[in-house]
Amino acid sequence: MSKAPNQDTDDDDDLGLPALPKGARNYMTPAGYARLRAELFGLIDDERPKVVEIVHWAASNGDRSENGDYIYGKKRLREIDRRIRFLTKRLELAEVVDPAVHHGSDQVFFGATVTYVEASGTERTVTILGIDEADSLQGQVSWVSPIARTLVKSREGDELRLVTPAGVLEIEVLQVSYPAPPGEQA
Repeated sequence: MSKAPNQDTDDDDDLGLPALPKGARNYMTPAGYARLRAELFGLIDDERPKVVEIVHWAASNGDRSENGDYIYGKKRLREIDRRIRFLTKRLELAEVVDPAVHHGSDQVFFGATVTYVEASGTERTVTILGIDEADSLQGQVSWVSPIARTLVKSREGDELRLVTPAGVLEIEVLQVSYPAPPGEQA
């Protein structure tokens, strides 16, 4: 049986988020994993049952072809189911890495917050997180991003070459920090 061209396929499950590199692990911080898991269970336990109830009620009203509650409810169900499939896959592939294990280290690994300066004197701070949890507006970058790949395994004081579409930038690592382990919060 073939699918109609407008129906969702498993290939579309990325919802615009970057794909994982082939064979790569889906590194996540404990907080990122907890957020995705909470979203998944919220969709399964709360949102989906409410939409199913609306669709059921709308379907019982008769003519479905002109029933907005039914049409939009079914569309929303497809969106919810698609997000549930996506989150389930990502959580199955997740490898939770607690950056607090590197607390006190001056070497850059997953979860580090790094301050660096460009040759132009511009100082920037980024936190290296998982693909599904990084938010560039918050100064967070994915561990597969060019800046993260350049910074990983460097140490405070290292001078590095960051390859960008605009050319090569010379940068120097100024500071590396990690969250404190639970119980050591200051």
